[in-house]
Amino acid sequence: MASSLETCLPNISGFFDSRGATVYRPRELRVLFERERDEWGLVPSVTHKRFLEFLEANGKLQILKLESDDYKAQTRYLWGTPSPYQVALSLGKNAYLSHGTAVLLHGLTDLLPKTIYVNDEQSPKGEGKGTLSQDRLDMAFSRQQRRSKYIFKWENHRATLISGKHTGHLEVASIPGTVGEELLVTKLERTLIDIVVRPAYAGGVNQVLEAYRGARDRVSVNVLIATLKKLKYAYPYHQSIGFLMERAGFPEKRLQRLQEFGLEFDFYLQHGIKEAEYSERWRLFFPKGL
Repeated sequence: MASSLETCLPNISGFFDSRGATVYRPRELRVLFERERDEWGLVPSVTHKRFLEFLEANGKLQILKLESDDYKAQTRYLWGTPSPYQVALSLGKNAYLSHGTAVLLHGLTDLLPKTIYVNDEQSPKGEGKGTLSQDRLDMAFSRQQRRSKYIFKWENHRATLISGKHTGHLEVASIPGTVGEELLVTKLERTLIDIVVRPAYAGGVNQVLEAYRGARDRVSVNVLIATLKKLKYAYPYHQSIGFLMERAGFPEKRLQRLQEFGLEFDFYLQHGIKEAEYSERWRLFFPKGL
């Protein structure tokens, strides 16, 4: 027999409690309401709006506004006490934690980044056309690297959503989070590649080098190389990786594996280097004093 919201509250609470602390997008919550309302025993006159108002008034559901300087604010509904990582992941439909956030979760830094980085991959695209040349490389890396403006803030937190290249979640896995939640995050070797490609999302090249030092005794170079090959980057990022491994004290045999990729071009550790030094071994320009 259909009942009021007050009568059905134990059923509704039991349903959401069984799902744990969770962040819901407005559409996700509407779909659940329509799908489960009969199971909860709600009378037909209970609207979705009334349902939300009732749960909020009874302290079961929290409404969170994600604000942005460049985009329209977004609404999220919180059941329980989800972590900031869960909130950040809700920015993308199939998102995972990456770059500086993955560095932190893998224990490669003692610093607490101010920004949570979330990767929501682009749709599959065809292979890029054109032949890589030294002139094209020099031009591309003479300018500062573009950074995502898809930044949202709430309470004392902020998250950046990155539209990364399509990889099919290559080397992404679930790990326990800070409050026991399951978080999708790039694995160690994928993380080390990502922060070389986008060092600004890891606090800059100095922090990237520190991450490599922290990973020295844990990383599988075989997995890293296999992952790098699968990513099929046009630029020779293996030169940057080899250089960082050398600076981080990796064994010589591991360095030689990266050299086997070839050293056809002069490359750059980051975009827009103002004062550069040069590594003959890796044919790599890097910031002076690194």
